[in-house]
Amino acid sequence: MKPKPHIVGLPVYKPGKPIEEVKKEYGLEEVIKLASNENPYGSSPSAKAAIQAELDNLNLYPDGSAAELTASLAAHLGVSSDNIIFGCGSDEIIALISRAFFLPGDETIMADQTFSVYKSNADIEGAVSIEVPLVQGTHDLDGMLARITGKTKVIWVCNPNNPTGTIVSGSALTAFLDAVPDHVMVVLDEAYYEYVTDPSYSDGIKLLDRYPNLVVLRTFSKIYGLAALRIGYGVARPEIITLINQVREPFNTSRLAQAAAIAALGDQGYVDECRRLNSAGRVQLEGEFGRLGLEYFPAHGNFIMVDVRVSAFDIFELLLRKGVIVRAGHRLYPTYIRATVGSQEQNQVFIEVLEAALKEQGVLV
Repeated sequence: MKPKPHIVGLPVYKPGKPIEEVKKEYGLEEVIKLASNENPYGSSPSAKAAIQAELDNLNLYPDGSAAELTASLAAHLGVSSDNIIFGCGSDEIIALISRAFFLPGDETIMADQTFSVYKSNADIEGAVSIEVPLVQGTHDLDGMLARITGKTKVIWVCNPNNPTGTIVSGSALTAFLDAVPDHVMVVLDEAYYEYVTDPSYSDGIKLLDRYPNLVVLRTFSKIYGLAALRIGYGVARPEIITLINQVREPFNTSRLAQAAAIAALGDQGYVDECRRLNSAGRVQLEGEFGRLGLEYFPAHGNFIMVDVRVSAFDIFELLLRKGVIVRAGHRLYPTYIRATVGSQEQNQVFIEVLEAALKEQGVLV
């Protein structure tokens, strides 16, 4: 059986190592996972209660249109229900956009070090990915504009960018959107939107009325702490949402996910507290990196990317043996690791283990 020729050799997405695997492999009792940008504080108690209340309905299919959740989110965002589509994580919305709009030979523009799912889905559809180098870890919007051609279908802007954590300011973003031709879709991935505290950052949802070619992606996996339930969403003009919906599989989000997301939306106090704790954790890590003389990208999400000055894989392995999982393997930043901002206690353990590893490698004396 022969697959499509253009998918042969495509890389398979590799998530962060699971805690259970690391415990078993290294004989550890305690493991701290700082590899997948999960919320270390978990989900809202109201979300957990909503999941519990749904357990008697596991024999029933979910609402394929997620009507109740759509109405709740529309009210929260100040948009219409027909502006919203839900997916199995925002990853699925990326796949659906690619399925709906790319033809073989179409071009799509993205940063050269960003969320890998943009390129992998373009590759699956036979589109050509134009990768524009980051400038000091940040999207080069002028460089992206310069690469637009008659074949360009979609531009991806990850803001904050994963893995570098940098942001594009609101003024830079609107100047960019003003210059993008109307026939080119701009997908603004704001998976970490709720964590950003920088006043220069803009809310992409508020730009939708002004830019009909804009799609904004967000998720319940990060600050809402519902990563295991896999639910994210896209917000755009109704005509775009209709087209994406036409290639969506039925029942793509579960009853548990929908119920938990509704409850999580209703507990914005919990979101605010997670944002506050994350900000304090970022300051903690930045201070420790400064003490150790390590350079890092300005962090605006719930993760930080730091230069360990030797092979990131070597440091990754040393940390792993001590029960701390981080992320390495960023092709353009071979000496950088990305670490989730954990709790104060998790961060302290991470720093202690990292400092010992850097001394072992001769980076520190």
